[in-house]
Parts: sequence; C-alpha cells; structure tokens
Amino acid sequence: MDRASFYDQVYQVVRLIPKGRVTSFGAIASYLGTKGSSRMVGYAMNGAGVVIPAVPAHRVVNRNGLLTGKFHFETLTKMEELLALEGVKVVDDKVVDFKKLYWNPAEELDLER
Repeated sequence: MDRASFYDQVYQVVRLIPKGRVTSFGAIASYLGTKGSSRMVGYAMNGAGVVIPAVPAHRVVNRNGLLTGKFHFETLTKMEELLALEGVKVVDDKVVDFKKLYWNPAEELDLER
C-alpha cells in the first residue's frame, strides 16, 4: 500500500470518530491491519489540516490520552479547544476520563470492510 492510500484510509477512520470521543494512533493502525504503524498514522494526522473533506484530527491522541498532536495545530491550545467544544475535558494536556471516552475502531466499526 502506498503512503497516499494509507493516509486516505486513516482519514476515513478518523472521520468516523463520534464527537465527544477520542481514539489513539495505535488503535487506528491496528484497525487498518498495520499494528506497528502508529507513527505513520501520526504523520497522516500532521497533514490532515488541509484535507477535504475535513478530518477531525483533534480526536486522535496517544495511547495514554495525551494531546501529543497539539503542536501541529494553528496554536498550542487549538486541539484542546476543539475537544472542549465537544465536551471533552483536558487537564495538563491529557484527556480526563480517557478510558470512558475511548473509541476503538476495531470494536465500533464492522471489521468486514
């Protein structure tokens, strides 16, 4: 699979994350059958700001709920602001109630893609 098609698949999954929920880079990679490629999911998220239709990249955090992608938004607080608009509370760059808000595509989406 080439990088562009992998990125497109990542964006398709991220667009399915419901408002007010978050997932991790690794969960997306695992869902796509490329378990060891969470870093590539991160690279895809880095470029998501210019993708049409829009990709809610603010809903993708690291496996501990940390906003590690915040450096790729217009401001350092934009990711947290977007999550707050959806009712997701963040303290010290970490999603509060991460386990409760965690959206696992392998469980939430039909694996018969």
